[in-house]
Amino acid sequence: MLLFMHFFVCSHSPPPNFKHHVNEQCRLSDRMSRRLIRTYQLYSRTSGKHVQVLGNKKVNAMGDDGAVHAKLVVETDTFGSRIRIKGAKTGYYICMNKTGKLIGKRKGRGKDCIFTEIVLENNYTALQNAKYEGWYMAFTRKGRPRKASRTKQHQREAHFMKRQPKGHLLGDTQPFDVLPLPVVPFHPRRTKHTHHHRSGAH
Repeated sequence: MLLFMHFFVCSHSPPPNFKHHVNEQCRLSDRMSRRLIRTYQLYSRTSGKHVQVLGNKKVNAMGDDGAVHAKLVVETDTFGSRIRIKGAKTGYYICMNKTGKLIGKRKGRGKDCIFTEIVLENNYTALQNAKYEGWYMAFTRKGRPRKASRTKQHQREAHFMKRQPKGHLLGDTQPFDVLPLPVVPFHPRRTKHTHHHRSGAH
């Protein structure tokens, strides 16, 4: 009877919450997996221009198609949809400060420089900051950064579309540089039987 009860309890235990596990893992930076680099432009639905990172560390959505500062390098951060975005020309990462302002930083390891990609039903993408949840990258009609504390996911100002410059195909990816593991030469252990066999061969 006790064995039956144990089987009943184990067989009816609730399944693990996989969605919760994925969400928890997406909050952590994955330093073990191979990361991917993608290069493209971010088209702002509101301004009709592209996000660009300038040499003075300012970020706006005033870049023309193919503009040198509108070319962005996007690095994956986890097995989920968290990314880092930096200007290909300047090398500055797009980050968000505590007031909700977008700024450029040379080093982008902090959570303030990580964004979660949220694909919307209208095929646009919203970018939510990993440190300040509920705050989104957004721009006005003139291409100026909008204060993130006033942004919502459904607002047009927070909607973007990935685009390649004219003449390029979207979806080109290349892996991060990964250091190969050292190759250890294999040397079979010599046993008495092996030594006797080799001696007998002579």
